[in-house]
Amino acid sequence: MKDMSLFIDRYLEFLLATKSEISDQGITVIVYPPVKLLCEFDFLFSVSQEEDERPLVTTESELLPSNTSNSNSTNLSETGGTCAIQMVVQAHIIKYLLFNRPVNSECTMQSMVTVGEKEQRKALAAALTDILWIAGEEQTATVCLVTLERCFTPHMDYKLDNFTERFKEEGSHGIILFLYSLIFSRTIDRVRADFDCTTTHLLHLSLGNFVSRQALLNLLLTGRATPQVFNGTSLNDEQDKALAQPLHGVLTRSHVGYLLWNREQVNHAQLPLVGSMLKTPKLPIWVCNINGTYSVLFSPNRSLLSDWKMEHLFQLYFYNGQPTQLNTTMLTIDTHSHHWEAENSDIQGDPEKKFPSVEMTIRTKWEGAVIDWNGTVPFF
Repeated sequence: MKDMSLFIDRYLEFLLATKSEISDQGITVIVYPPVKLLCEFDFLFSVSQEEDERPLVTTESELLPSNTSNSNSTNLSETGGTCAIQMVVQAHIIKYLLFNRPVNSECTMQSMVTVGEKEQRKALAAALTDILWIAGEEQTATVCLVTLERCFTPHMDYKLDNFTERFKEEGSHGIILFLYSLIFSRTIDRVRADFDCTTTHLLHLSLGNFVSRQALLNLLLTGRATPQVFNGTSLNDEQDKALAQPLHGVLTRSHVGYLLWNREQVNHAQLPLVGSMLKTPKLPIWVCNINGTYSVLFSPNRSLLSDWKMEHLFQLYFYNGQPTQLNTTMLTIDTHSHHWEAENSDIQGDPEKKFPSVEMTIRTKWEGAVIDWNGTVPFF
């Protein structure tokens, strides 16, 4: 598509009216249920026979910005099955509001609080469009919709998954449809080629909830469903021995980055090292996976990652999508005064108090940084 803004406008129509008959160069519309007729479409999730999975069925608020005071640019993220996806969308909404609007409508942190409903919907449409467009290698995108005009007659090769069948239920299914749109935009063959021997599905079950695998996160962030967080492709293991099959990492820098911290994995020396492609994105916005919970870290300063002097002392804003966080938290990052361990040497007991997970996540990018919560009690 020559004009991506046209796609945004069209996608906004989808969100507002769930239209199914639209035809433009670069846009393909697939109406459920042909999704299930693709028998090879079995890599979306892995299901055990012992568990009744909790589907990614959503309410409208889960893909529409909230109208809550002081959080107009945010979406609620209540369940593990949707939080990762929503936080990536949230990061792209922030990207649009801070860096993608016309010059004469520059958005600051203060003005983000008062963004109107129309502009919120525009930001959401732009965020979803951006993700699908990148997955389609900036050439095409596919939108999957549900309409009442079509009905589904099970095919002889049809296998119940208790996931897609939930479209029969009342309510919104925005995240499910977005996942299908994402896969079709990337194409099934490309998604399969992105995988390596460590990953065969995009989702897996944990305690009855669907949880996003790294391949899905990378697909959302980079447009490729590669399962690893390091740069490039690895042909050797940690002992430099040749692998039977290569491992697929991240090939290019994306606009939104990714940071990872997991205390349990650190304690067992199992924390994957995130490569610079994800640590240093094109814009200062990161989706953070902190102890298995997802959040967004960002700066309104576009030059933060392009001018090394900006990284001496700067502010980051942290949002975790939980109802208990009423306001976005501002953190001050100091990378040049003194090492952070000096401040915490006298704290005993709970390691979370001595080494807050949010701070440790930030230090995977800025090693040794001192972090000031500016009066907010450290939390996570």
